[in-house]
Amino acid sequence: MSKICQITGKKAMVGNNVSHSKRRTKRTFDVNLFHKKFYWVEQDCWITLNISAAGLRTINKLGLDAALKMAAEKGYLFV
Repeated sequence: MSKICQITGKKAMVGNNVSHSKRRTKRTFDVNLFHKKFYWVEQDCWITLNISAAGLRTINKLGLDAALKMAAEKGYLFV
């Protein structure tokens, strides 16, 4: 599975490692992803999501159903 949050759409960024002598080499900044199961009450089933820490906070704030609807209309959800 790719390193993309299914709720917020966050994905890995590319940047530089900068040494003390200012020498730059490429690196990736990965997303803080979790593989987590949620119980979806409206559909009466369990779903598994690749979700970032920000996505977890979004689900805690809005609820699972509202967060899934928001992600689906923005095109982030790959379930």
